[in-house]
Amino acid sequence: MKLLIATSNAGKVTELAEALDGVGFELLGLGDLPSPPEPPEETGATFEENALLKARFYHERSGLLTVADDSGVEVNILGGRPGVESARYAPTDPERIERLLGELDGVPKSERTARFVCALALVGENLAEVFTGVCGGHIRHLASGDSGFGFDPIFVPEGETRSFAEMGTAEKALISHRGRAIEKFVEFVRGDGGPGAGSGGPP
Repeated sequence: MKLLIATSNAGKVTELAEALDGVGFELLGLGDLPSPPEPPEETGATFEENALLKARFYHERSGLLTVADDSGVEVNILGGRPGVESARYAPTDPERIERLLGELDGVPKSERTARFVCALALVGENLAEVFTGVCGGHIRHLASGDSGFGFDPIFVPEGETRSFAEMGTAEKALISHRGRAIEKFVEFVRGDGGPGAGSGGPP
């Protein structure tokens, strides 16, 4: 069964592909479509709404079983910002990090609590499911590490002293918001009710 990973973010594609290795899907990216459409405007008020919006958009245009995600970081002292605006907080990852650290300038570690949220939507014919993962932690004062993407260099998950960007992809996947959402997704497609149910996975 073909599965379209509807994201242009190479980091997300890598994390999904590694997690889905052996599940039985033939994975396709947006670049594999004959004429990839321009991405839809993300007008949802929540991560779940935006993930479904994107998955439905690309499923309707490709006819393929499609998975799309929306994710971001919510900082408590900033009232949950940047939240669903995480990817649009600034033009590039370094600029997004710089802006967030600037907004938290002078804020002590004890008040820099945050959480990463990922909503993963799976859409197909007569199918629409959303799987959500959350990872709590705090925002570092300085970026550290060169792995990962987005806000990974300044986010330290609970129980850790390292940022996500200081971890390998497999290690990060065990505790990350996206890893937890993907785990729920994989359980669904391997179990009752999912594509290929009853066969241990997609046919």
